[in-house]
Amino acid sequence: MGVILDTSVLILVERRSLEMHRLAAGRESEPFGIAAITAAELLHGVHRADSEKRRLAREAFVEKALSLFPVYPFDLNVGRIYARIWADLARRGTRIEAHDLMIASTAICLGFSVVTADLRDFGRIRGLSVERL
Repeated sequence: MGVILDTSVLILVERRSLEMHRLAAGRESEPFGIAAITAAELLHGVHRADSEKRRLAREAFVEKALSLFPVYPFDLNVGRIYARIWADLARRGTRIEAHDLMIASTAICLGFSVVTADLRDFGRIRGLSVERL
């Protein structure tokens, strides 16, 4: 099985609260990647930096992450899964963040798990394999 990294995981790596090699230990043969919306969230953080120094540091981190991990697109196949899960959640009266739903849909489409530091939304999605840090 492969792994989709949630934005929360990459933020912990950026802040040096988590070392990527520890997360990948014993899983070297598994593909790791990110959803396209995660790339957008990381880039958004670059533009929201409160100083030029912080913006440059974030930009360097994000560009390094984008060069290391494949970015999986939100295509029609992912969109079909997104719509199905969204409808299921609506029937159950459950709302989750759209970006988390996009990440989850990408992972399900690929047959990957999601690694996250935040189970709040991901834990409510049926059929999603979730790994909490």
